[in-house]
Amino acid sequence: METLNSIFSAINGVVWGPLMLILLLGVGIYLQAGLKLMPIRKLGEGFKLMWQGRDGKHTPDGKSKGEEDGEISPFNALMTALSATIGTGNIAGVATAIALGGPGAVFWMWITALVGMATKFAEAVLAVRYRETDSTGYHIGGPMYYIKNGLGRKWLWLGGAFAFFGAVAAFGIGNTVQSNSVADALDSTFGLPHWVTGVVIMVLAGAVILGGIKRIAKVAGKLVPIMGIAYVIAGLVVLAINADQIGSAFGMIFTYAFNPHAAVGGFAGAAVMAAIRFGVARGIFSNEAGLGSAPIAHAAAQTKNPVRQGLIAMLGTFIDTIIVCSITALVILTAGVWKTGEAGASLTALSFDAALPGMGNEVVSLALAVFAFTTILGWSFYGEKCFQFLFGTRSIMLYRVLFVLAIPVGALASLGFIWLMADTFNAMMAIPNLIALALLSPVVFKLARAYFNGEDVLPGEELDHDKS
Repeated sequence: METLNSIFSAINGVVWGPLMLILLLGVGIYLQAGLKLMPIRKLGEGFKLMWQGRDGKHTPDGKSKGEEDGEISPFNALMTALSATIGTGNIAGVATAIALGGPGAVFWMWITALVGMATKFAEAVLAVRYRETDSTGYHIGGPMYYIKNGLGRKWLWLGGAFAFFGAVAAFGIGNTVQSNSVADALDSTFGLPHWVTGVVIMVLAGAVILGGIKRIAKVAGKLVPIMGIAYVIAGLVVLAINADQIGSAFGMIFTYAFNPHAAVGGFAGAAVMAAIRFGVARGIFSNEAGLGSAPIAHAAAQTKNPVRQGLIAMLGTFIDTIIVCSITALVILTAGVWKTGEAGASLTALSFDAALPGMGNEVVSLALAVFAFTTILGWSFYGEKCFQFLFGTRSIMLYRVLFVLAIPVGALASLGFIWLMADTFNAMMAIPNLIALALLSPVVFKLARAYFNGEDVLPGEELDHDKS
C-alpha cells in the first residue's frame, strides 16, 4: 500500500502540477482567442437561451416538444452538469485556495473561469456535434465520442483512455469521497453516525440513479437551482452584515494577485506564484472546465444545434466560479478569520459562524450535504456513460447498482488513498480531452462562425475538418 501511495502521489504531483495547469489554461486561452472572446461577449445570450430551454416545450431551437433530438431539456442538461460541478470545491476548495495562496488566489480563480467558459463552450459543441444514439434510443456523447467520431478510428484508444479514467474517477471523486465528506460534516455538527448518513444517501441516491438520466435531470433541474440560490442568499446575508469589509476584501484580492502577501496571524504568507497556482488549481477543480465531464450531460440535451447548447453550457463555469465561489471567497475575506491558519470547509464554516453565531456550522454542513448529494447524482451519469463506452449498453444497470452500493462504503471508510487515486484519475481525464479540443478546434470555430452568420450547421452535416 505504501508503494502504491508513493506511485500515485508522484503521478498526482505531475497531473495537478504546473504543466497541467498551463496546458488547461493554454487550451482555454487558445479557444477563447479563436472564438474572439465570444463566450464573454455572448454571456447574455447564453442566459436567454437557458431560460428558453427550461423545458421540452420551449427549446432554444424554437421547436415544440417531440421535434428535438435528445432526452432532457437544455436547461436540465445544464443543471445536471452543475449538479456534479457545484460541490465541495465551492466550499472547501475556495477556502483552501485562500489559506494556501492568500486573497490573490481568488483573482486567478476568476481568470480561470473566464478562460474556462471557452473550454466548456467547445466541449458542449463537440458533444452535440458528434453524439450517437445507443441501442435503447438514448443519445450518448462526450469526449470519448467526439474523439471517436471527430478524429477517426485511429484515435479510438484515446477515447478509451478517457472513458477508463472517467469510470474510475466517478467512484472516487463523485461517490465515496462525497459521501464521506457529508458523513464527517453531519457527524461533527449534528452527531449523526456515519453509517446512518451512508444508508440514507444510498437510498435517496439509488432511487434517482436507478431511474437513469431522465430522473437524474428532473431532480437536478429542481434541486440545483434551489440549493444554489439558497447558498447565495445565505452568503449575501453574511456580506450584508460584513458590508463595511467588502471594499477591503476586493482590495486584497486585486493587490495580492500581483504582490506577495506577508505572513500574518496563522497565515504563513504566500508568493504571487502560490496565488496563481492555488487559484488556478482550485478554480479548475471547482468548475471542471477542460476535464471533459460536463459535455457528457450536454450530449443528452434536446437540441439539434451544437452552438446553442454550447452557449448554455458555458454558463456552468460562470455560475460555479464567478457567482458561487465568489460568494464563498468574499464571506471568508470579510469575516477576517482566514488569518487563523484554518483551511478547507472548517474555514468556511468559521467565516459563516463569525457573522451568524450558532448558525454558521449548520449552514455550511447542510450546504455540503446537498452539494455532495447532487455531485453523486451527476457523476453517476458520467461514470455510467464512460462504462457504457467500454463495455456496451448491457453494462449500464450493473454500473448503477455498484455505484449505489459504494456510497455507504465511502461514508464508513478511511479515504486517504482513495481520495489520492480518484483525484489523480480525475486530472488524467483532462489529457485526452484537451488533445481532442485542440485538434477539433477548427470544427468549433467553423460551427460558431456559421451560427453567428445565420447559417445553422446541424449534426450530420459534413465539415471539411471531420475525420481528416
